[in-house]
Amino acid sequence: MKWGFIGWIVLGGLAGWIASKIKGRDAQMGIGLNIIVGIIGGLLGGWILGLFLDDPMSNIFMSFITCLIGAVVLLTIVNLFTGSRR
Repeated sequence: MKWGFIGWIVLGGLAGWIASKIKGRDAQMGIGLNIIVGIIGGLLGGWILGLFLDDPMSNIFMSFITCLIGAVVLLTIVNLFTGSRR
């Protein structure tokens, strides 16, 4: 399924926000960083899950899960370099 630009921003923002809640970084991040983390997380998650699945972004649910997993991985890497907040 093809997503429009606005759809990716909304999906990325939601995934980035939930990932920041999971990793305890929400207080340091605003909506802009949540969107960026979610979109980069989507790219990272798509690459990681693409190693195991044929089409990790086959529908909206899988797209969201892919973005969320990638965003959590990205924030875990950031925490390694900046010090964990949890």
